[in-house]
Amino acid sequence: MHKKTKLKKPELLAPAGNLEKLKFAIHYGADAVYIGGKQFGLRSKAGNFSFEDMKEGVAFAKQYGAKVYVAANIIAHNENLVGAQAYFKKLYEVGIAAVIVADPALIQACKEGAPELEIHISTQASIVNWRTVEFWKKEGIPRVVLAREVSLEEIKEIKEKVDIEIESFIHGAMCISYSGRCVLSNHMTARDANRGGCAQSCRWKYDLFEDGVDGAISVTDKTDEAYTMSSQDLSMVEQLPDLLAAGVDSLKIEGRMKSIHYVATVVNVYREIIDTYYEDPDNYQLDPNWVDEIWKAAQRSLTTAFYYKEPTEKDQLFGKPDRIQKYDFSGLVLNYDEKTQIATIQQRNSFAVGDEIEFFGPNFYHFKQKIRKIMDESGKSIDRAKHALMITKIKVDQPLSYYDMMRKSK
Repeated sequence: MHKKTKLKKPELLAPAGNLEKLKFAIHYGADAVYIGGKQFGLRSKAGNFSFEDMKEGVAFAKQYGAKVYVAANIIAHNENLVGAQAYFKKLYEVGIAAVIVADPALIQACKEGAPELEIHISTQASIVNWRTVEFWKKEGIPRVVLAREVSLEEIKEIKEKVDIEIESFIHGAMCISYSGRCVLSNHMTARDANRGGCAQSCRWKYDLFEDGVDGAISVTDKTDEAYTMSSQDLSMVEQLPDLLAAGVDSLKIEGRMKSIHYVATVVNVYREIIDTYYEDPDNYQLDPNWVDEIWKAAQRSLTTAFYYKEPTEKDQLFGKPDRIQKYDFSGLVLNYDEKTQIATIQQRNSFAVGDEIEFFGPNFYHFKQKIRKIMDESGKSIDRAKHALMITKIKVDQPLSYYDMMRKSK
């Protein structure tokens, strides 16, 4: 009797805008995280990491067998190249596993300053065909991050023709331009989108005028929005096995500027899907709870973007927006006493006696209950936890662990 061949799981790669988000992403199941440093990255407003933060993040990741990558994916002007070699050398010294780069000048600087540091080609390079992938392989690059505009069939062809690691986005915001090659932000706000300053001008509401006459969709009855260039967000929760079958090596979640609640929720869902699929691929079935859970982190309507077809207006945020139930990250579990069933909760958003709440943790652990009593740090009963980061105690219906989270609907 033949044994089934154990399929190699792809990497689940999560965003981390700061050290706290890095720890949550890894604790909730990410195999690797990508972060930004103080230089050369495209998310200048994301908090970003000092070298000391990176060192701590790498040490935390190693405890879980995870990796840390640094995005240095700006399109560099002459003045941006100063200190690049020294920067990449320092990244290698603090234990960064790979750097994500788009500009050939920065790639060269990395090779010269830190020749042993692994280089991944960023999605900012707009790679959409197998010959470009082949070019980078010949340059000694082990992994490319494909443009968001690549179809599933194109991914299959790339994997068939070039033996290289492929990284593809599975969830998060879509850019209205070719993977960030946009100067709208530069024009509207004088913030350079390709050097880390994107103001997301495409997300603004616009009216359409012809010969001075407003031709926008009517908003007087509140059923429609004005014309925009804003895309729905990518989600491959329901279609992830297609990417797994295509041979994608790293499944990437967008969102270094997203909340801890977002990162933990999305990573938790995709971790569960990947593990369930590889446990028994032949009998895999989508669990509707995974879909319900991903909507708890959704900020916009969701689309499969370019994977199956060319997007149309149905993949844009035209017209009446979907009513998406919003959730607040209300508390972080710091401790749980088995004898008393009392959980110590650090408040992150206001909650009160009588609220319906949901606890969740890694491995897709969930339960709901009503808050019956709240105590402050001294044990005094209070009606509402309204002060930021205050320590509270709540009796809970099921066991909890450190890093579990509490949410409630808005």
